[in-house]
Amino acid sequence: MEPLERYRPIVDDFEAFLAACRRPLGNAVRVNTITASVERALAALEAEDVGYEQADWNPRVLRLETDSPGSTWSSFHGFTHGQEEVSVVPPVVLDPQPGERVWDCCAAPGGKATQIAALMDDCGTVVANDSNLGRISALRFNAERLGATSLAVTNQDARNYSLKPFSFDAFDRALVDAPCSCEGTIRKNPDALDDWSEDHIASVSGIQKGILRRAVQATREGGTVVYSTCTFAPEENEAVVQHALDAEDCRVVEFDLGLEHSPGLTEWDGEEFDSTLERAARIYPHQNDTGGFFVAKLEVTA
Repeated sequence: MEPLERYRPIVDDFEAFLAACRRPLGNAVRVNTITASVERALAALEAEDVGYEQADWNPRVLRLETDSPGSTWSSFHGFTHGQEEVSVVPPVVLDPQPGERVWDCCAAPGGKATQIAALMDDCGTVVANDSNLGRISALRFNAERLGATSLAVTNQDARNYSLKPFSFDAFDRALVDAPCSCEGTIRKNPDALDDWSEDHIASVSGIQKGILRRAVQATREGGTVVYSTCTFAPEENEAVVQHALDAEDCRVVEFDLGLEHSPGLTEWDGEEFDSTLERAARIYPHQNDTGGFFVAKLEVTA
């Protein structure tokens, strides 16, 4: 837990934060409404005698009383998909609409991409991209299992993504759930901090900046870009968004979130950020008994 000490000045009730990080994370699933209604998924779980608790902030999120959420009948038939509760947040903030063109820049293994398709009633185009060819098979498998027919899979480096294969020249929305140092996953991955270093944070933040800038460039004026990570490092969160604000035509906008959270930072380690970054959300493990996440919503202005 030593790397997390650097966040003591910015986390309210830091001891509760550390205690939550030490506790194992429970199992959660998302109801896949492409295949089943919430009511039908709940009935399937009850028929299996699998206990569940619906999340107050989102009825499609279920906390299951089982150690094998992927082995249930409902999962096998695509009624549910194992997805950490806080991982459901970015597509909800993105708020995709039926018929739109949406780009998930770093999509594998497909949890958020298929969630986007479900939020669009599987009507429109979801371009699910990943640069790691080895992870593409998992992305395709999940798309097929969950019945996401609106989903198209591509394999490109998102920093230099080309729209040439498509008949359109811009997306309506884009999700950048960026590769990161994964500090916020420590409850399910106890070894998440084993290879932690500030050099790694600096390295990955450079990649994040390139992906977010390309997402803004590839989204139409008035469109939405959501940037998210599962880490606490301001270098990978507010600093990356600040880089996009400085380099591209976009602005940070407010959004509603049913989960308890802290505002984004406007200063870190002597570096100042735009005051609008307070509109971003920092979700800490002790606030909702979840993993950690950062989410910012941008509007493309030109």
